[in-house]
Amino acid sequence: MSLLHDTFLKAKSENRAVLIAYLPAGFPTVEGSIKIMKEMLESGVDIIEIGVPYSDPLMDGPVIQQAVDISLHNKTGIKDVMHVVKEVSKLGKPVLTMSYWSPIEKWGIEKFAQQMNQAGGIGVITPDLPPDESQAWITQTDKNNIDRVFVVAPSSTEERLSLVTKNVTGFVYAASLMGVTGTRTEVSNRAEELVARIRKHTTLPVAVGLGVSTTQQVKEVAQFADGVIVGSAFVRIILEQADLSKSIAAIGQLCKDFARVLRKN
Repeated sequence: MSLLHDTFLKAKSENRAVLIAYLPAGFPTVEGSIKIMKEMLESGVDIIEIGVPYSDPLMDGPVIQQAVDISLHNKTGIKDVMHVVKEVSKLGKPVLTMSYWSPIEKWGIEKFAQQMNQAGGIGVITPDLPPDESQAWITQTDKNNIDRVFVVAPSSTEERLSLVTKNVTGFVYAASLMGVTGTRTEVSNRAEELVARIRKHTTLPVAVGLGVSTTQQVKEVAQFADGVIVGSAFVRIILEQADLSKSIAAIGQLCKDFARVLRKN
């Protein structure tokens, strides 16, 4: 049983969904991202998802792309990402990375999995890696005790859902909206349908992301999913607030608001 599974089980025993927060490594700076992520974990977040900066992020909306651009401008590389993983995982809560396949392949599949393990990371979300082309990744993640998370969308066929769920070891990432991430005024009701479809294939936890950004949306998603993933809402605060200490305080407050809603749900 991994720390990731323990976290979902603990939340389930408390009749609530898990709160997962996303932030790109190196945004607004490497050390700044560490401080923000630590604040998130101290303010009710259960799991941290650290974004690996990549120049062609197909799944990300304009808000996250802006953050990733800043991170790339800061020359944030995989070495920096592993430093962030190491520092944030010291708090004892699950730390995952979210990476497009190209940076992992360029760095070295075995090397990436090994270094994640050494840094204290426990899982990797690979949004653009098809499970049927992931044998090398499966081998290395199994070898290094790294949980795999694949992404599915409302357009995914039953065959695709079956293939994904057979190869996932952490949780299934359900993309609540077709297309890119970003804050939305209403969470797609297709998310609930998608979660129900996934549950026919697996007993693993299902977390919903892409478009969840308000307490009301967090509350809605928590009624049918095991985990709620929030990213753009945090990124927007940092983009709008140049003073790091003020953005840390605002993010801490937002995390507390989300956590309170989940515990009341």
